[in-house]
Amino acid sequence: MKVVAFDSGELEAYSKQEIDELEGSLAHQEEEDKLMHSVLENDKETIDDGHLINESLNKGIGIFAPDMMFEQLVKDYSYAKKLFGETIIRQLSGYDPGYVEKNIRIPEFQREIKRNIAANIDALKDKGMLNDDGSITDKAITLASLILYTDELDNIIPKGFIGEKIHKKEFVYGEKSGTRDFRKNDRYRDIALRRSVKLAVRRGHKKIEPADLKSFELKRKGQINVVYLLDASGSMKGIKLETAKKAGIALAYKAIEHKDKVGLIVFGSEVKEEIVPTLDFVRLLKQITTVKASRETDIANTIRKAIEVFPRGNITKHIILLTDALPTVGKKPESDTLEAVSIAQNAGITISVIGIQLDAEGKKLAEKVAALGEGRLYIVRALKELDSIVLEDYYSVY
Repeated sequence: MKVVAFDSGELEAYSKQEIDELEGSLAHQEEEDKLMHSVLENDKETIDDGHLINESLNKGIGIFAPDMMFEQLVKDYSYAKKLFGETIIRQLSGYDPGYVEKNIRIPEFQREIKRNIAANIDALKDKGMLNDDGSITDKAITLASLILYTDELDNIIPKGFIGEKIHKKEFVYGEKSGTRDFRKNDRYRDIALRRSVKLAVRRGHKKIEPADLKSFELKRKGQINVVYLLDASGSMKGIKLETAKKAGIALAYKAIEHKDKVGLIVFGSEVKEEIVPTLDFVRLLKQITTVKASRETDIANTIRKAIEVFPRGNITKHIILLTDALPTVGKKPESDTLEAVSIAQNAGITISVIGIQLDAEGKKLAEKVAALGEGRLYIVRALKELDSIVLEDYYSVY
């Protein structure tokens, strides 16, 4: 027990509760350090466990029940493969998924698979990855977040991204300052029309020519606060959600590196998690890791919630909305969404939309949201491009 002396001669000691909290915090930090050391040392077993936990979260699996998993494999392997994914099948069965599919009808093989699944789940419990009921532990979440972090860092650091070295005095979103020549990627709404007309007249042109166009220079409004809206509806299950998580980690890492704050809102039929814009990378990392997919999409309510989490003040406020589908909640989901975007726009918040493999209707709505929100629209067809696109949008604001 630590004792602190005061001039008055009185003594004040830490309470037992405070000591317990301190010891618990130190123990947690020590456990986290051990996991990070194992990851950095390329401990295959630890890394495989982390990928297994990540896959289960991306697939919406919260509990590992050996009997249920075995029954699904035997009853309908194709459905089980969709439900669990190849990573989980491989690590729990001990066999390649293709081999399991070919031999799952053989009784002797079924018995071995059943034993392997039970043994591997018990091993995860012994390592502290699962609780007694098969649910995922905090230690497992920590490991999964470290795996996501190191995987994405390996991806973004070597290659860098377009826009990272943008001139620090020019910004896509901000207050109008002076003017300059119009550039190919400038937004039409930023054209200095009166200045362009005057220049064309002075040059004796009968109509405005491309060389006459002038754009406003935009001056950054203090620190950037960007809120990442992550669609975790059922259609995002699996690789889409995993890639979206990694893109969110890339955004948090790069923005916080520039001392900009990042917020997070995870949504499906309702807002599931929210973090107000922060510089706490570890908190964002762990919250992103725990995201699981479920049901419908309510974009309108999510945008309204995002408006609430922004702090007041003369700062740049920007939303990155990532989704793969039209809003499906409410009586008028499309008009409700556009109404929410209008409220954001009136509050000085810009909105960019990153649409993953959107259909024609989804693309039309996304175009309306980006135009009304004075942001950009990106249509993602190859998931490997997602983190690059998210960072490109952030740097366009920067």
